[in-house]
Amino acid sequence: MRMGLMIGGVMILGLAGVGAALWPAGAQGDEGPGQLRWQDADVVARGAEVYAAYCADCHGADLEGQADWRERDADGYLPAPPHDETGHTWHHPDDVLIALTTRGTAALVGGDYQSNMMGFGDVLDEDDILAVLSFIKSTWPAEVIEIHDGINAQAAAGQ
Repeated sequence: MRMGLMIGGVMILGLAGVGAALWPAGAQGDEGPGQLRWQDADVVARGAEVYAAYCADCHGADLEGQADWRERDADGYLPAPPHDETGHTWHHPDDVLIALTTRGTAALVGGDYQSNMMGFGDVLDEDDILAVLSFIKSTWPAEVIEIHDGINAQAAAGQ
């Protein structure tokens, strides 16, 4: 099965394995399928620090995103989406979230797609990227985490 990624109305197929190409998949322990360690207090605490330093300016201190995040601004860019349960972050498997964070949206979408979301692979190391995404997941309600775990399991089955 091929996984798709919808960004700004553009569907990108076959990205489920992109993160795996960057780093080997993590173990599937008590936290469910995927690579994020959202129940590890130390990882989540580090992720909160990374989020505050590198993500909050655009995505909001409370993960609320920017206003009108579904509508392009005057320059044609989509504002930063929320990372809480009201956004679409949890709609993507870990591999895609890791790749987006590492490489940036435009690099993943390709073509002439433009985005304000830069890649952080030259700024943050693998552990910090996994920590910030783990922090984000740790804030979601249990039912959203369960859905996200299912998305990860489906992505892993399709590889």
